[in-house]
Amino acid sequence: MYSDERQRLGRLEDNLKSRMQILGLIRSFFNEQGFLEVETPVFVPSVAPERYIKPVECQNGYLSTSPELYMKRMLASGYTNIYQISRCFRDGEKGRHHNPEFSMLEWYRVGADYLQMINDTENLFYHISMKLFGKPQIRYLGQDIDLTPPWERLTVRDAFLNTVGWDPVNTDDEKRFDEDLVLKVIPSFQSHRPTVLLDYPAKMASLARLKKTNPEVAERAEFFISGLEMANAYSELTNPLEQSARFAEEKKLIEAEQNRRVVTPEIFLEAVKYLPVCTGNALGIDRLVMFFCNTDQIQDVMPFTADTA
Repeated sequence: MYSDERQRLGRLEDNLKSRMQILGLIRSFFNEQGFLEVETPVFVPSVAPERYIKPVECQNGYLSTSPELYMKRMLASGYTNIYQISRCFRDGEKGRHHNPEFSMLEWYRVGADYLQMINDTENLFYHISMKLFGKPQIRYLGQDIDLTPPWERLTVRDAFLNTVGWDPVNTDDEKRFDEDLVLKVIPSFQSHRPTVLLDYPAKMASLARLKKTNPEVAERAEFFISGLEMANAYSELTNPLEQSARFAEEKKLIEAEQNRRVVTPEIFLEAVKYLPVCTGNALGIDRLVMFFCNTDQIQDVMPFTADTA
């Protein structure tokens, strides 16, 4: 009944006000550093082929799963540091921490690598906390958390060896990796400090470049707070042949395992040859707001979800 909706929306008012304040702080953080805010399409003819991300299909296209490909096309055309707050869509992602339609913050810094992006991300959380609360320590779900940089940093290899006793860099077992990561490795992180998990196995590079000094791993980092994944950063791959080969392999696996069509983003692949050295990050805004509003339910920070729309 609508009376129930009125009550539900009324309960969300404080969190939605905080959400708008946080969006303003995100923009001030980047604007003060000279980043350009950009907008790219939501309805697109193709998306990056990734097995673990199922796009929402429409007639003659898709709803965007990420603004990444279009932002990189802008970088390839000469733009430098850019950011975007966009709506993204992923089919089947629904639950306590997921909604099929969600908000994404994505930004790119030219002439830098994923280590600089780790610093950016830590500084963004610190900036928001200082502006909201006047201090970097906040309480989340009964736990005191200190956002002061630098955060705890662990390589994937060390995290797995220390926790479950095997090396995922030299062992090709994605199912075991996923299970141990969720059930054992992430729960082992310090509860009072955010953790950056970096240097993923090369087979999990996606659109990240491999480490020159150790090509067994990719320059990729993920950020966790209280067990919740917040962001995913790369030193971006700028080799068009390697990127094309990765997409072709993903397309082959998707079509074989999931029986769904894949449209290769050809214009993006042409643009990669002009892509400068850069680093990028994708951060879930809804989860960011959940954290600063002290809730672990995504429906507490969105006026309408898939269940209430």
